[in-house]
Amino acid sequence: MSLPLALKPKQPSNNIVQQQIQQFLRVLDTERNFSSFTVDAYRIDLKQFIEFLSLSYPEWSDSGNPDWIKKQHVRGFLAYLSQQGLSRKTIGRKLAAVRSFFKFLMRSGKITTNPAGGIKTPKAEKKLPAFLSIQEAFDLLELPDKNRPEGIRDRAILEIFYGTGIRLRELIKIDIDDVDFHENLIRVLGKGNKERLVPMGKKATVSLKNYLKIRSQLFSGKAEQSESLFLSNRGRRISPRNVQARVQKYLQQISDLSSLSPHLLRHTFATHLLDAGADLEAVKELLGHASLSTTQIYTHVTMEKLKKIYDQAHPRA
Repeated sequence: MSLPLALKPKQPSNNIVQQQIQQFLRVLDTERNFSSFTVDAYRIDLKQFIEFLSLSYPEWSDSGNPDWIKKQHVRGFLAYLSQQGLSRKTIGRKLAAVRSFFKFLMRSGKITTNPAGGIKTPKAEKKLPAFLSIQEAFDLLELPDKNRPEGIRDRAILEIFYGTGIRLRELIKIDIDDVDFHENLIRVLGKGNKERLVPMGKKATVSLKNYLKIRSQLFSGKAEQSESLFLSNRGRRISPRNVQARVQKYLQQISDLSSLSPHLLRHTFATHLLDAGADLEAVKELLGHASLSTTQIYTHVTMEKLKKIYDQAHPRA
């Protein structure tokens, strides 16, 4: 989120902070192997923080010295974000970006104290992830047109999302060589460039094989052939926006949930596994979560479902 044009601050005459932010982002990209998506998010968050300081504290804007920034300035930034109506989860993410940047400056010897240190991250609202019922998931998979190359591709994409639980950006990065049809496994590059192997079910495997048979039909004119598994109509690696739009189009036909995206199928994958008795640790590994606590949100989903069944069925509920 950027400040309104009328309120755009003048840029600090001293570009110290901007230079240090660029150095910080390079470290995240080249040394710590953060995904390009995360690096871009940090860039946006830090740019917004500097814009806020320049607008709210003209005396700092003249120097741009990071050593001037104190805890009250970071708290002021968080208050500003809250006034803009941002969720606590988003505010927490932006605070994490600011805190990490100042940690980098401390390690580099540029500052002696972290002005974002000791500031508590806002507690995120407890919101259980939405998911499709089994019947809705099955209905969804039947929607793409099996007589058109795009429909066969879309069916394979939906089957992979529901059958593996991978993220949108993980699906985009899959190359043909990442698929092992002998073992029915896909090599996935997840967050932090961490690789993991995810199993494919029989239905997903069949759909993927059907797609590969007609994959070349997606080329048009002088389209470039790509090693990417999923292609656009131009024969190039399909974009996240393209996949998101197509998945949303199908979801709108079978669900009235407010948030319709590929991530809904990831939630559905995890919830259906746990409903069927899958081990929580195994689901964690399949999803590529770094911490078991992240996966545990799905146990709350299944517990809410059990409580609902209990309330409806037990005579003393």
